[in-house]
Amino acid sequence: MNFTTYIIYSKTLNRYYVGSTENIDTRLLRHNNGNGSTYTKKANDWVLKWQRDFKTRLETVSFELLIKRKKSRKYIEYLISTGIQE
Repeated sequence: MNFTTYIIYSKTLNRYYVGSTENIDTRLLRHNNGNGSTYTKKANDWVLKWQRDFKTRLETVSFELLIKRKKSRKYIEYLISTGIQE
């Protein structure tokens, strides 16, 4: 089973959201149906911009937190624009 760290974007809010999941398709549907996080309930136009798969939940959550700790929109946009899965 794979786990995924992902970045989604809402044009309405002009914001990114970083998360992790076991099933990216189901999770994206939940974000757009208002069943995601409190943060993503504010919009319903979230699109997947970037993802990286891992073998364990620990790896994916660790990478999610690494991205969040940077608190950098530039870093998120760098990952997206280069397609790099560091």
